[in-house]
Order: sequence, then C-alpha cells, then structure tokens
Amino acid sequence: MRWTTLKLEGAYIFDLEPIPDSRGFFARTFSVDDFVKRGLNPEVNQCNLAYNFKKGTLRGMHFQVEPATEVKLVRCTRGSIYDVIVDIRPESPTYLQWEGVELSAENRRTLYVPEMFAHGYQTLTDDTEIFYQVSQGYAPQCARGYRYNDPVFGIEWPLPVSEISEKDKTWPEFPLVRS
Repeated sequence: MRWTTLKLEGAYIFDLEPIPDSRGFFARTFSVDDFVKRGLNPEVNQCNLAYNFKKGTLRGMHFQVEPATEVKLVRCTRGSIYDVIVDIRPESPTYLQWEGVELSAENRRTLYVPEMFAHGYQTLTDDTEIFYQVSQGYAPQCARGYRYNDPVFGIEWPLPVSEISEKDKTWPEFPLVRS
C-alpha cells in the first residue's frame, strides 16, 4: 500500500500496489503492521456498506464522541464519491479545517479518518456503494453530527444536493464561540 499524508493532521489516503499477472492483479488492502508502524489505530470492530441510488446524494457530517470515538477506513466499491473530513479536535493544528478527496471503484483509494473527525460524502454517480471499516461499533448515544453546509467549515460540495436525510439536514451548526 502507498500511503499519502493529507493536509489534516492524522488523515491519510492509501492506494493499492497491484501485483499484476495474466489473471488480473492481487493487492493488499489492509495490514495491521502498516498501521502500527505509523502509530495509527488498526482496530476494526464493525464493517458497514452504504448504497445510494442517486448522484448528488449527501450523507454527513457524522462522528462519535467518547467513549465510542471511532476511526474509519472508507472505500468506494461502486461508482464515485467526494469524501469530506473536518478536524474537530480543539487541540489540533488543523482544527476546523476540511479536506475532500475523490474515492471511486476505479481509483480503489481508501481514506483513513482519525477519531474526532466529522465525516461525510456526496455521490458523484448514480448507484454508488461505500464500504467502511470502523474501530468501534455504532453507539447511538455517542452519535453526533454537524450540518453539511455549516458556514464555519465552508465545505465546497461539487454538486447540488439531490437527496439527504432529514437528520443530516437538521444537524446543528458547529458551536463556535464568537467574540
């Protein structure tokens, strides 16, 4: 796997290193040793699959708080998405900054989302499928979110929103203290 450090502290993209032969190719998609060498959390306690019918569908911005903070590994296995993360760790030098990356079935990239990053994505094609590996199981009492169009973050989504859940549409804005 080829690791690329993103601008947000602790976030990474990793790309496959295919070994081709006459049948196609083989590639490693996960290695605990690679995560441990980088000081990252390699734990996987739950895997999730999300399917979306329409281009422009938006899900997010989600995270979990203590005691169930979670690391996510996100891969698009069908279609294409614009995946966005926001650093919401007050002690971080990249606090309240966001970054977006394209994940697709074609590029086979994986996004490593650290704990206490808000996460969301928008589908760039119809019929998308996203596979998540997460370090914690879903804990409804710890589930939180912020609005996808929160002015504090200023996320630039590539498409108009075609579908969004009522819950995602009504998450609160980030509680920034203004002087």
